Amino acid sequence: MAVSAGFEGFEKRLELHFFGDDPLNNLIDNEMGLRLLDFESLQEVLDAVQCTVVSAVGNQYFDAYVLSESSLFVYPTKIIIKTCGTTQLLKSIRPLVDYAHDLNLTLCACRYTRGSFIFPKSQPFPHTSFKEEVFYLEENLPINLCYRKASVMPSKLASHSWHVFTASDAQATTRQLVSGDVNATFTLEICMTELDRVIARKFFRRPDDGKNGDTAGKEMTELTGIGGINPNPNSIICDFAFDPCGYSMNGVDGDRYSTIHVTPEDGFSYASFECVGSVYDDHDEVAQMLKRVVQVFKPATMSVSTTCTSHEVWTRVVHAIEPLGLKCRSCVMDEFPAAGSVVFQTFTATRRK
Repeated sequence: MAVSAGFEGFEKRLELHFFGDDPLNNLIDNEMGLRLLDFESLQEVLDAVQCTVVSAVGNQYFDAYVLSESSLFVYPTKIIIKTCGTTQLLKSIRPLVDYAHDLNLTLCACRYTRGSFIFPKSQPFPHTSFKEEVFYLEENLPINLCYRKASVMPSKLASHSWHVFTASDAQATTRQLVSGDVNATFTLEICMTELDRVIARKFFRRPDDGKNGDTAGKEMTELTGIGGINPNPNSIICDFAFDPCGYSMNGVDGDRYSTIHVTPEDGFSYASFECVGSVYDDHDEVAQMLKRVVQVFKPATMSVSTTCTSHEVWTRVVHAIEPLGLKCRSCVMDEFPAAGSVVFQTFTATRRK
């Protein structure tokens, strides 16, 4: 009963924020913070999750790792881990908090999000249900994270709902005001299913192609048009192609990341795109980026989750996507302590080929 018919593409995503003992030092741009964690320590964390690093890149702001199951981003005071398959993502919390403590950093905020699994019965503890995940989070987060909220955001599509858990300490909002983060940034999480079959085939490798994952990944980036989603020519792409199929990419653009993951098998094809930005960005550029994502994958069904303290981003999502043949079927909003508002929108193709 617990055996799945395929690979679980929908990711689990965990974002942890930390602060130092000295609040002024915590704002120094060149402070290494969590980036001082050595590779062996990071791998110990990933061992608990049951995945490993396959490729990596970094700049002066953060380090980005492509994992055997999705991605890891390490900033001086923030870590984001996104994993698919049957990984046990939440088991990373305890070791990360302990390692951060050794660096005089204290956890001050947590956000956990995911969509609806295609193969929920295949998920191991603590991911057997959202109720179990929330219980695990409640038990394993430090008591200073006293403002907590869990919510399942529904949609008119039975197979698509958005699960959100947030936790923060009493000073989280104050620190955001001091650092200037509040009202400034947004996160877009896009989940796409039923990909165009012709496009999905481009994420399969030829048998015995003689290429490593990095080389094959770069070819897929060019062949599919993924390289053109971010128009900034100075951005760095760290891509990897799996054997016999599948693809992951991390984009590094200054202090911002983007990431793409593809499970192309017919019957449970899936792709995700995630990026961060500023509400002060050119909104037309954000809309164009959304359009390019849809044009690359041509999904029959997709959802867009926008996390932001401002309404300036999510209101443009429908206008960007609907002209491409996808109809908005539902839109729900919820508020979370220190995280701001989360808006969850779902779309389906108006015509099926």
